[in-house]
Amino acid sequence: QVQVVESGGGLVQAGGSLRLSCVASGRAFIRNIMGWFRQAPGKEREFVAAITWSGVTTKYDDSVKGRFTISRDNTNDGSTVSLQMNDLRPEDTAVYYCAADQGILRIHTKSEEYAYWGQGTQVTVSS
Repeated sequence: QVQVVESGGGLVQAGGSLRLSCVASGRAFIRNIMGWFRQAPGKEREFVAAITWSGVTTKYDDSVKGRFTISRDNTNDGSTVSLQMNDLRPEDTAVYYCAADQGILRIHTKSEEYAYWGQGTQVTVSS
């Protein structure tokens, strides 16, 4: 079983920064790819970024490239995955979710490929 818990959301002005953190615990998924998704009101959940266990390979949606950075620290019992968000824009406003992929090799961008999800954390960017 895997538990995924996010933290770090909040309210920020456009151009500001926030750092989200996600603690994923559970040895069965320790090597799985971890990702961040977001969902704005009235919109579908969309891929933001993902990272492999080693941290060597990352993938970003085009809308956040150059502004967001995903990173990962692993322990024997799980991982802490962070999402550093800079130069935030009002269109970044959404509930952000951390999730554990079912696999360990290929980064997926579809939410159906992710098996375990956190409860979400709200990010609001004011103009």
